[in-house]
Amino acid sequence: MFLLCAAETNERICFLNISPDEVIRSLFYNKNNDSLITVSVYASDSYSSLKCRSTGIEYIRRVKPDAGFALFESESLKWPGFVEFDDVNGKVLTYSAQDSIYKVFDLKNYSMLYCISDKNVQEIKISPGIMLLIFAKATSHVPLKILSIEDGTVLKSFNHLLHRNKKVDFIEQFNEKLLVKQENENLQILDVRTFELTEVNKSEFMTPSAFIFLYENQLFLTFRNRTVAVWNFRGELVTSFEDHLLWHPDCNTNNIYITSDQDLIISYCKADSDDSLSEGNGDWDPSMSATF
Repeated sequence: MFLLCAAETNERICFLNISPDEVIRSLFYNKNNDSLITVSVYASDSYSSLKCRSTGIEYIRRVKPDAGFALFESESLKWPGFVEFDDVNGKVLTYSAQDSIYKVFDLKNYSMLYCISDKNVQEIKISPGIMLLIFAKATSHVPLKILSIEDGTVLKSFNHLLHRNKKVDFIEQFNEKLLVKQENENLQILDVRTFELTEVNKSEFMTPSAFIFLYENQLFLTFRNRTVAVWNFRGELVTSFEDHLLWHPDCNTNNIYITSDQDLIISYCKADSDDSLSEGNGDWDPSMSATF
């Protein structure tokens, strides 16, 4: 059961689960209408489909979690389908694997804005104002499209050249910058407006397990093993945190907090970097470091 408590008093408010077989997978606070969205799976469905529900914060305060309403009921969100909430653009992206259709909804009123139906789309990345569509890669390139997040208009369509027979570690989009890394190859930073290409040597930039983009400061964080580093889009290492050794080697960005000014990072870290790094050994503490 998912128990909600008041932040200031720790007072228990209510359980958010509205049925005994419900397992809440994630929560999203919708600031547009002061509501909490739950994403759940159910035993009756063998936990195979995502179900979304919106409940006003006022109803939760009154201990009426069942006063909400279902969202995206027309969508088949069976695995590997998904729902992604984009707070920056005020949008929701859903994917129905059954139909190979992506749909974009407005977070203000949950109305559908447009859909993308193309079985060759392998992944979608969202940045402020735009979406990057990554298509199935060919032998020597990967087709890419940049769309307006507001109406799905194609802003740019191009092919990015790849090294043959090399696995693509990641393709990430940050505003007009495209980050591409292949196995045992240099990091490529492409400006999609000018097509200016910057490379970072593979010995300096190794494939991270997670990213956090700092939109306010035009920087990005990388997490690899237990280490955190800050980079700019010229491919330069801005800082690395020698005193910031993460507790868990497989970093989950849900366990990282960045302040609203994006100048501080707070996370659980090893209390003493000289301790054994094996899981379960040593003490841990919340740690705070400046991002630049």
